[in-house]
Amino acid sequence: MLTIYNILTYIADFHIKLIAVFNTKMRLGVIGRKETFNLLKSELKSDDKTFWFHCASLGEYEQGLPVFEEIKKDHPNHKIVISFFSPSGYEVKKNSPIADLVVYLPLDTKKNAESFIELVHPELVIFVKYEIWPNYMRALNQKNVRTLLISALFRDDQIHFKWYGKLMRKTLGSFEHIFVQDQDSKDKLESIDIDHVTVSGDTRFDRVSQQLKIDNSLPGIDAFKQNKVCIVCGSTWPDDEDLLVEYINSTSKDVIFIIAPHNIKLKQIAELQKRLKKQSILYSEIDDLDVSLYQVLIIDSIGLLSKIYSYADIAYVGGAIGNTGLHNTLEPAVFGIPIIIGNNHIKFPEAKELITTGGMFSIKNSIELNTILNKLIDNEVFRADSGNNGRKFIIENGGAVVQIMDYIRK
Repeated sequence: MLTIYNILTYIADFHIKLIAVFNTKMRLGVIGRKETFNLLKSELKSDDKTFWFHCASLGEYEQGLPVFEEIKKDHPNHKIVISFFSPSGYEVKKNSPIADLVVYLPLDTKKNAESFIELVHPELVIFVKYEIWPNYMRALNQKNVRTLLISALFRDDQIHFKWYGKLMRKTLGSFEHIFVQDQDSKDKLESIDIDHVTVSGDTRFDRVSQQLKIDNSLPGIDAFKQNKVCIVCGSTWPDDEDLLVEYINSTSKDVIFIIAPHNIKLKQIAELQKRLKKQSILYSEIDDLDVSLYQVLIIDSIGLLSKIYSYADIAYVGGAIGNTGLHNTLEPAVFGIPIIIGNNHIKFPEAKELITTGGMFSIKNSIELNTILNKLIDNEVFRADSGNNGRKFIIENGGAVVQIMDYIRK
């Protein structure tokens, strides 16, 4: 099975490089991976004490960050190497203050894995949520390196539970310990004879709770918000924006909107503005114009959304109307505001729980969006109660970091 996997990895490498000629995002990854070994050789010494944390992308980084920070506190003299597979993670966090070195993870070939582990020589390795690489795990196990998988979440349709998933099952079993988000994931692992598992919950609950401890103010947004009900639409895709634009253009209610699109390319933002009948302004223009004259603020920069949610009275989180994947709903929930999402959220257990608690509402068309938005805008008590349900859910589900750190510190 490993031989077949290695052959497929080389085939994937060829196709990735081919597609990268035409795809900017994939080209960033290809170029970045070429530099990884040079960076490791120049930045790490053979006698450095190191930890290695791997995150597929930005979401996994945010998930793992509270654990990374605690480990850094415990071991201030260790060097931390963080790797990403996706440019959407690396390009945003390549200057992360928690890490001494941030790199792209080379493809999972036997040679790459052995060279990477030799150069990093980590004492502890943490993988976050999903990505599990057989050759890297094999190289780590051969050197008896401690390896943990945290905030993992498993579903029946994953390869580990298929008849052809023997290699991935073996790789999963080679972790020293696995921390999963829910009991169902633990049950699934036990069904394939993996029992070194703890249900710790999702570290994102701890991560978003930290947001309340920092200054979330942003220049110009107080002036834009004034005392009006503010609806923040975060990480929106075209499918989301079709519904939102229809509502914004038709509503007569005295409310304002902040839209933070997932894609902030100038062409897409210009198209979004063109479709809006109400006055809109870009965040990059906020210092130059009288923001009180506008009803819609469009965020044309990255890294601000978690703070922008602090200004919201209602949040709409994108990704679940289409098939792109629901974005982080815990970020707005921690601020005690009701949340609206699309109906394609089956792979997101926190969404199901938030809907059950009454802190979130799922819609599948413009009629349903209009109905719940109007109710939340008009009924202040209903809006407050819904938001409080979400905040209570966050508080009740914290503590994953404590469990993971207790295990690491043994």
